[in-house]
Amino acid sequence: MRLAVFTKNRSNPAYAAARLGADRAAQRYKCVVQHYVPQTPDDPEQQCALIDEALATRPDAFVLSPVHATRVDPAIRRIAAAGIPMVGFINPIEAEASASYVGADDASLARQIANYLFAHLQGHGDVLIVTGPDQSVTSIERLRGFLEAALTCPGIRIVGKIAGDYDRAVARERAATWFAANGCPQGCLVANDIMAVGVLESLDKASCSTSVVGVNAIPEAIEAIAAGRMLATADFNAMQMAYLATECAIRHLQGAPVPRSIELPVQIVHAGNWQQWDRPYEDRTLLTLDDLQ
Repeated sequence: MRLAVFTKNRSNPAYAAARLGADRAAQRYKCVVQHYVPQTPDDPEQQCALIDEALATRPDAFVLSPVHATRVDPAIRRIAAAGIPMVGFINPIEAEASASYVGADDASLARQIANYLFAHLQGHGDVLIVTGPDQSVTSIERLRGFLEAALTCPGIRIVGKIAGDYDRAVARERAATWFAANGCPQGCLVANDIMAVGVLESLDKASCSTSVVGVNAIPEAIEAIAAGRMLATADFNAMQMAYLATECAIRHLQGAPVPRSIELPVQIVHAGNWQQWDRPYEDRTLLTLDDLQ
């Protein structure tokens, strides 16, 4: 059994974890996985070309995280036309029917991590938002969640929004420019952890005592929480999502029923529980479909 697995980039550690999750599922079922990753992060044209490349090899199934809500649709339709089943993860496959989907509620996740920050600030303070790419589905939903949480907390003032493009260096440089022009906010809501690490680097240089929260629970964020440099992160578990999506694809090919959709619960990682995540991805525990029953 051969599976074609598509992740969005090599710049975000969460997607390295996703590829590992797919590999761990394939190893369990003794299947073969071929990974396809755009050279330019989150590039729809490159992902479409990679889908066509995979189609030429006739894999048994596609396990796919689309890089864009609509711009990969023509290639997705070519998968469906070829009669090859698909399972989506992180972002749903909208253009054609998929056998299953594994993800999380990004808006809910963002509301919960924002509320954690606001509670830490005792409901008062200036907060900067750092988003991902403007057209990223996860970033759009997380921004919506951040803003919805702020609306319920009148003492919180959103004083700015910058795009860190889900990139450490971009977030570091744009945050440094913002801090130089505007001073230090009391808090930063950051749409993923690799950007949060970049923001922390800028805050260190600016000698700011700003509370930062992120999303993903990558090892660098866990280290920062343990050291007291970062307040918290939300565990958007891309490795778990890819593992379950790959397992769904395999079981579907075996003729077994699989859930139409799996939504992982939100877990907030903070100073009181970070030890549970303080391990490399290879050593983190994964739930199987049987565990979810």
